[in-house]
Amino acid sequence: MRIRPGERVPVDGEVVEGHSSVDQALVTGEPIPVERSAGDSVIGGSMNGSGTLLVRVAAVGEASFLQQVAREVEDARALKPGLLHLVDRILVVYTPTVLAVAALATLGWVAVPWFLGSDPDLQRAVFAGLSVLVMGYPCAIGISAPLSIVRGAGEAAERGILMRTGEAFQGYRLVRQVAFDKTGTLTEGRPHLVEIESTGITQDALIALAAAVEAASEHPLADAIVAAAFERRITPPEVEQFEAVPGKGVRAQVGGEIVLVGNPRFLAESGVELGRLAGRIGALEGVGRTVIAVARGGQPVGLLALADTVRAEAAGTVAALKQTGVRTVLITGDNERNAHRVAAELGIDQVHAGILPDEKAELVRRLQQHGRVAMVGDGINDAPALMQADVGIAMGGGTDIAIDSADIIILSNRLDAVATAREISRRAYRKMVQNVSLAFLFNGVGVPLAATGLLYPVWAMVTMAVSVTTIFFNSLWGRPSLFFQAILSVGKPVKPSHD
Repeated sequence: MRIRPGERVPVDGEVVEGHSSVDQALVTGEPIPVERSAGDSVIGGSMNGSGTLLVRVAAVGEASFLQQVAREVEDARALKPGLLHLVDRILVVYTPTVLAVAALATLGWVAVPWFLGSDPDLQRAVFAGLSVLVMGYPCAIGISAPLSIVRGAGEAAERGILMRTGEAFQGYRLVRQVAFDKTGTLTEGRPHLVEIESTGITQDALIALAAAVEAASEHPLADAIVAAAFERRITPPEVEQFEAVPGKGVRAQVGGEIVLVGNPRFLAESGVELGRLAGRIGALEGVGRTVIAVARGGQPVGLLALADTVRAEAAGTVAALKQTGVRTVLITGDNERNAHRVAAELGIDQVHAGILPDEKAELVRRLQQHGRVAMVGDGINDAPALMQADVGIAMGGGTDIAIDSADIIILSNRLDAVATAREISRRAYRKMVQNVSLAFLFNGVGVPLAATGLLYPVWAMVTMAVSVTTIFFNSLWGRPSLFFQAILSVGKPVKPSHD
């Protein structure tokens, strides 16, 4: 099978011929594209770069990587326990109880006078039975949960958060551990120029020289260098000759001099002595940077360090979660060095690196032994873990399978919405408990009073209407725009949806 530039790799296989860089970020979590040539393996679902590859198919159907991920998702779906709704549990006991009280009240006003030798008071018996049924009608209890969800859903939507199920509202507040994917979730998911080390020339001159050579290359790292030049409003000089060395770098002629841009090994193999920069190269690579060396006229002129940078709001999100007693965990398919660098920068409590998709789900199961877990991710490799977690949270810019596996979707694609969603979940549940308490306060006082037969059924109807109105106002206090929406939603099931 021939994979052309820019095409997605359709199946797992082994490269027979050709050379290209392959972006596997959504599959393995590696943010930097990997070089693939004859003898290397490729994974279905990854994105081919600028080269052409001839691939021998190695796995199809159930044996393919994507099918294994799908199978893990289904396994996790089967193992994931459902959260029972509080109101559902209450109504199972409440409704038969009210019916029994109504029957006893009616029979009581007939049987008791008869046993005492008096005439049965049929009117009071009927009034007692009807009043108990009216006062005990579970309308107020039944709308208490949906109205709190309507309120919470409105708040969440205004902040770019989609709560797909009522369980998300109920369950997220109980989460004590939040596990994050790294690439595309905590980080931007693409390389950026983060450090510059120049020797003998200015930093702008170094970037201009590297951008001039890399402008003719279609490698993602080259794109990052050219983008950095544009951000600094640097105009690269003209390139007279250009030659790409697959998997190593590029060679070009600029201003009559040979310029080499590529990995340090490429420059060393070309006869460039990097002795003065060797220590700096080791230090940058030691903290997870991808180092690009630049030489002109056979002499090194500097280093460019690229990395997948963390999101601007990531540190604040982690800090906000930790302030509420939530433990943070990093689970990534990336290497140990990059994972620990990001965790140290953000203050994450625990790190698990080099984790495969099926291992992510298993790791989440182990974390669940110590408390409820929420998983935040965006890639194909995150889908099984999102399904396994008590609450799965997907970034809106992620893959379809990740979004379909999640309970909460961050439509705004802003990481700080993870902490915001938990606070909304806590408020929504607190509002639901208030509503249920108010409903039982009315019914707890009204049903015994109605059983005495002293309450006319019409007044029982008025009292029941007052209880429903009170719950409406308590649910939507401060949010009048949701009042009409809440009225329309009464009696209708809350359906999960997403575009």
